[in-house]
Amino acid sequence: MRTDSEIKMSGFEILNRSLGMVETERFIALLQREKFDYTKWRETLFDGLSGNEISKRAMDFQNLLKNK
Repeated sequence: MRTDSEIKMSGFEILNRSLGMVETERFIALLQREKFDYTKWRETLFDGLSGNEISKRAMDFQNLLKNK
């Protein structure tokens, strides 16, 4: 199992690769500024979707990334 520091560093690296340094900083600032309840968001993220539909969407997204 990775440490909290390792997980944070991986997250920053992923954000930086995807968004670039400036937009990563903006993203972090946005999260700190807003009152965001991650737990509540996760509870409603997949409302109304079956396990099969969630899996299909994940596979479709993975295929989209492969074809870029």
